[in-house]
Amino acid sequence: MAGKIKNYFAGGNTARGFYSLYDSNLEGLNRIFILKGGPGTGKSSLMRAIGTEWAEKGYDIEYLHCSSDNDSIDGVLIPKLKVGIVDGTAPHVIEPKAPGAIEEYVNLGEAWDSKALANQKENILQISREVSKSFEAAYSSFGEALEIHDRWEKIYFDHMDFSEADRLTNKLIVEFYGNIYLNKQSDMRHRFLGAATPKGAVDFVPNLTEDVPKRYFVKGRAGTGKSTMLKKLAAEAVTRGLDIEIYHCGFDPHSLDMLIIREIGLAIFDSTSPHEYFPSREGDEIIDTYEEVVTPGTDEIFADQINEISQQYKAKMKVAISYLAQAKKHRDKLEAIYIDAMDFSVVDQLKDSIRTEISSMEPVTSTWED
Repeated sequence: MAGKIKNYFAGGNTARGFYSLYDSNLEGLNRIFILKGGPGTGKSSLMRAIGTEWAEKGYDIEYLHCSSDNDSIDGVLIPKLKVGIVDGTAPHVIEPKAPGAIEEYVNLGEAWDSKALANQKENILQISREVSKSFEAAYSSFGEALEIHDRWEKIYFDHMDFSEADRLTNKLIVEFYGNIYLNKQSDMRHRFLGAATPKGAVDFVPNLTEDVPKRYFVKGRAGTGKSTMLKKLAAEAVTRGLDIEIYHCGFDPHSLDMLIIREIGLAIFDSTSPHEYFPSREGDEIIDTYEEVVTPGTDEIFADQINEISQQYKAKMKVAISYLAQAKKHRDKLEAIYIDAMDFSVVDQLKDSIRTEISSMEPVTSTWED
């Protein structure tokens, strides 16, 4: 039986620049292969091929997706073997903790024709500058969108009943955790459920919650305390020793979008745009923070102002996404240059070397019979 595949982002293009959560997801691994090499050197294909092989063997796999290229991955983890392979090129620079003992650099640059690339030096430098400019413009636009979003939030924030917000949160703490106190330290994993990509907002909520029995869909408006509630619920889970997956907002990583606590079979997530979902299974529940904690009629009273801010926000986000798409086009040109200079048979040899080492970590199953 094939293993389960979990998809998420460990880095994102946000209003605060490129934001990395890689360290949290690599914690506890005994072996990490860090791939070095330019665009188009086969890093994503190598990782996906090895991930597929181990999933077919029945091992659960985690794919760390690339927020700057919808068709690429930035990493693959095999939790049971405590091994991972990650793209170690900018912007996701990974600092080794025990080089050689845990982390191993794999240089895909061994497979390229340096002379052919040298002939393209000026072209490579120019395209690289265009890539950087596009990302800088995207992050600037995301930052402006966040300022607009803050004005949107303030309307609702100014009309919140904070005592009701506390009451709702405390009620959920009791409902979720009851008298659970585990005699162990909580294992926390910080991730993104989705990201802003060259093709727009992408999320993996259905995949991440598909085997979670109880799901809570948090509805509401911007500034109605959804993230604050999730932060308090997460802190309480940690206090009680529960292992938890904490999913940050792909737009503003200082906010939270989802918690999954698999030990108690529970997921709670912000189910508003751009990751809006509705109950579809028995046991799914909606929590509406607007109805619970905001002064009735706020939507109607501030309808014109809210509509204007909403339009400004959407327009600015559209501009930011267009810059990500522009960066992708430039990177595609870079990839083409490197692909033409690559000997992929060398990449295959490096892949076989990684495959062999990972295979040596697989537990030996006894064939003895009574």
